Amino acid sequence: MKIKVKSRQVLAGALAIAMLLPQTLLAERRATIDESPNAGVMVADLVVARPIGVLVTAAGTVAFLVSLPFTLLAGSASDAAETLMIGPAANTFMRCLGCTNAGYSYRDIDKNNARKERDAESQATVSE
Repeated sequence: MKIKVKSRQVLAGALAIAMLLPQTLLAERRATIDESPNAGVMVADLVVARPIGVLVTAAGTVAFLVSLPFTLLAGSASDAAETLMIGPAANTFMRCLGCTNAGYSYRDIDKNNARKERDAESQATVSE
């Protein structure tokens, strides 16, 4: 009986290490990742990562609300909010489809401004 319990504990530890290993390897390569994802990465992000991100954000919100009385007493409510709610929400809703880093890229705005400038230049050359 004790052998089964011990083997389950060893198996759980090995699984935890195996699950964390790809994350550490990815963290080392994060600086070299290109933020121009292909269609397959975008589809995988839309179908897999975003729904998981929504669930993690919802679970983090619930955890934050449960821990709120304790974090208010300790004076660390903003840290808890950042870790449990804002971080997962930013990774879910504030990054381009297929990208790995959260934050706005303003790529669409830049392209739109460049298009408007080109249109204005072409109108100016046509009217002359």
